[in-house]
Amino acid sequence: MDSSFVMMTGFALAAYSVVANDVIQTLGTFLSSNSRRPWWVLWLYASSILLLVVLYGWYTHGGDVSYGRLAKVPFPTNYAWWYILPPAVLLIITRFGYPVSTTFMIITIFSLGNTITEQTTVSQMIAGIFDPNALIGKMIMKSLSGYLLALVLAFLVYVIISKSIESFFINTYKGDPPSTYWVMAQWLSTGFLWSMWLIQDMANIFAYLPRKLSFSQLSGALITILTLQAITFYSKGGAIQRVVTTKTNIGDIRSATIIDFIYGLILLFFKEYNNVPMSTTWVFVGLLAGRELGIVFSISQRPLHEVRRMMTQDLFKVFLGLLVSILLVLLIVQLN
Repeated sequence: MDSSFVMMTGFALAAYSVVANDVIQTLGTFLSSNSRRPWWVLWLYASSILLLVVLYGWYTHGGDVSYGRLAKVPFPTNYAWWYILPPAVLLIITRFGYPVSTTFMIITIFSLGNTITEQTTVSQMIAGIFDPNALIGKMIMKSLSGYLLALVLAFLVYVIISKSIESFFINTYKGDPPSTYWVMAQWLSTGFLWSMWLIQDMANIFAYLPRKLSFSQLSGALITILTLQAITFYSKGGAIQRVVTTKTNIGDIRSATIIDFIYGLILLFFKEYNNVPMSTTWVFVGLLAGRELGIVFSISQRPLHEVRRMMTQDLFKVFLGLLVSILLVLLIVQLN
């Protein structure tokens, strides 16, 4: 199969699956609390920030829009057909509403792709995946740290604010149009979070393209991404959006603003920590879990066993991405 065809097909599939899956982590609360606004208004706002972040990264990093996060991820010397598998599988899983980690699904294949030969054994690939000194091992540790930090931080914050602030939000939320102040606050917090997410996760899409892009290559890629993002906004998030809407009082723009701001701060911390790619999905799920626990602990908004079941289901879904990525690598070894 022609390498150029595999590269472009892989990029298109990755762009659609990442946008459909990961964008809801950052814009899910934004879509829920602004559901009365025209979808294209929300799309224009998010798209303008995306353009600024990507163009700034491309300009300041010499054509690298990943902000250095692909520096240790090798570009394939030859695109084999199986590079299409991760985004294709991710696309299928996304249709069922599973918020799996696109970082593990895609970056794992690129990190190990050039090492897969006819002589490669399953045991060698497993050792490469779980080597703590290898990129994949560092990604797993950073993502797990992100989940735990988000869980603990969100729990502590909501234990403190639930009896006063969050309780007030819940008791006064009647679905009425929010005040101008809260609209501005949420749009600003969403813009901050969205920019932090883009810096982390654009690597998952652009892994399929050369590490240094020309302006024409970048323009074509951006047109593709913005078009696919418009489809996601038009469909109001699709199946993945259920992960957001099942949480307590998410439709209240005031609650959504606080969630977005905390999430953005966590991503900012890990952005400055190092440039190893990480799963923002794990951070997102940890944040929502900690928030639900904090609310239950403080004001008992819903039964604890219901929250535990929700946490278990969400955690299973994100671990599914890691499991599927490992199984894909093992399958490729067998087919190679």
